[in-house]
Amino acid sequence: MTGVPSSSLLRRLRSGLLAAVALCTAVLGTALSAVPAAEASTAAPGVRPGVAPAPRAAAVSVAAPARTAPPTPTGPSSTPSTSAILPSAPTNLTASEVRSASVTLTWTAATPGCCAIAGYDITYYQEFGDIVFSASVGAVTSTTITGHLGSGQQYTFRLIARDSLGQRSNWSDALTVVTPVTDTGPDTTPPSAPQNLTLGEVTASTGTLSWSPSADNIGVLGYNVYQFDGWFTSVLVATVPGTTYTTPLPASTPLRNLYYVRARDAVGNVSIASNTVTLPTTSTPTPPPPSTCRVTYRNQSEWQGGFVATATVLNAGAAPVDGWVVTFSFPGDQQVTSGWNATIGQTGSTVTARNVDWNRVLAPNGSATFGVQGRWGVSDAPPTGFALNGAPCTVG
Repeated sequence: MTGVPSSSLLRRLRSGLLAAVALCTAVLGTALSAVPAAEASTAAPGVRPGVAPAPRAAAVSVAAPARTAPPTPTGPSSTPSTSAILPSAPTNLTASEVRSASVTLTWTAATPGCCAIAGYDITYYQEFGDIVFSASVGAVTSTTITGHLGSGQQYTFRLIARDSLGQRSNWSDALTVVTPVTDTGPDTTPPSAPQNLTLGEVTASTGTLSWSPSADNIGVLGYNVYQFDGWFTSVLVATVPGTTYTTPLPASTPLRNLYYVRARDAVGNVSIASNTVTLPTTSTPTPPPPSTCRVTYRNQSEWQGGFVATATVLNAGAAPVDGWVVTFSFPGDQQVTSGWNATIGQTGSTVTARNVDWNRVLAPNGSATFGVQGRWGVSDAPPTGFALNGAPCTVG
């Protein structure tokens, strides 16, 4: 097993550039029609996997001799053939170990064509990003990737065989993994991916997303809903306890409006993303509805390195809230260590508090109070923004 360095390789082509690419292709095709065909180049990894061309011999001019000597009889050649027989693609790409900052890959070796396998080239990228990274190894069948990996992130890997002449095989099948948020905690297993994300009812201003539930070895705490611009930016738009979410329709932009969902467990492990769906846009921004909740956050006690705080969520709407999740982000470096009156989870700076059975329903003008205890090192500044079941709340 060998650790290998990785480096930024290229940016992936996005669908928003297809029209420009088509125009350039048409112009270049006209210009090149009068030029003799040149050797084809290998397609960029991560953009369009392909097969590298066989090397071509350069043309050499030789002056004709004045006389031709009679041919000298020769026996069978003892030099092995080096005709352009490509290696087969490597198969059975799997992750034998996935940690918060490393992934160990194993695969079945490629079958040589004309020449011995010299090594393998690996490409990988973080899902919903546009930068592809690369790594190269020798003629092995296992390696550990450590560069450009982070905890709680999704990555897709594939590799290609390379022989001693520099010829390359077809690409292996892609492998997608998600890294855990910790390697030492009580739970390092992410939930399964949500399935069958679909767009249901669409009104003039909203669209309703729904999906099949995920499974987890301990339990799914909720689901993160993301908006992706089709290029490289994903925004967390909501954290919900169930398998539906109604979102305001996005404003029209030159980019795309893709949505996807990830399941999340109590320690913050996230699943591989669901499929994506596209929401229609609205040309006139819809003003946010009046807030139907209010959250009051109070530091009950604070000491160097620690704190105890409570938060009270009030249902200011006219209808009961059956099942609630309050989310907020710490502006400092606080880390929650325990809580009460709610199921508490934290991912990065984002804290999620989910109701327990006895305070599940918030009647109109009813409230529930929960508490957290934690540690801090640099700042214990209180949070300033809260949401109830994905909808923003006023701060009281």
